[in-house]
Amino acid sequence: MFKHILVPVDGSKTSMLAVSKAAALAKTFGSAVTALYVIDPYPFTGVGADFAYGQAQYLSAATAEASSALDATKKAMAEVGVQATAVVGEGHAVHDGILRAVESTGADLIVMGSHGRRGLEKLVLGSVTQRVLGVVHIPVLVVRD
Repeated sequence: MFKHILVPVDGSKTSMLAVSKAAALAKTFGSAVTALYVIDPYPFTGVGADFAYGQAQYLSAATAEASSALDATKKAMAEVGVQATAVVGEGHAVHDGILRAVESTGADLIVMGSHGRRGLEKLVLGSVTQRVLGVVHIPVLVVRD
């Protein structure tokens, strides 16, 4: 039914719940799985040259965080007999990075976690899941904690 599942992760408990669901689906359908971690490569754009050192530190920390989350995802998938490909994507907005990954991998399902923020917290922090739902044209399975 689903040939390729994309699983965006951020290392949170909620994204690991989505990994578990994606692993079960992949095992059932024999699907390929791509685990994706999106980083903003230029978070300080427009701030000025004085922040070049901060940029390098940020990229180093972001890459380490991405590796940790993707390693945990691959391990969780392997525990149930599913092999996942790990990809670090880039995007100024996470949903843009997810959209690009959908296009580049040919995924036909996204399985992702939602933190279920409401009220002011949702207004301030936004909802990556809601934005993904607005831009992709494939099914999205939303896993809530």
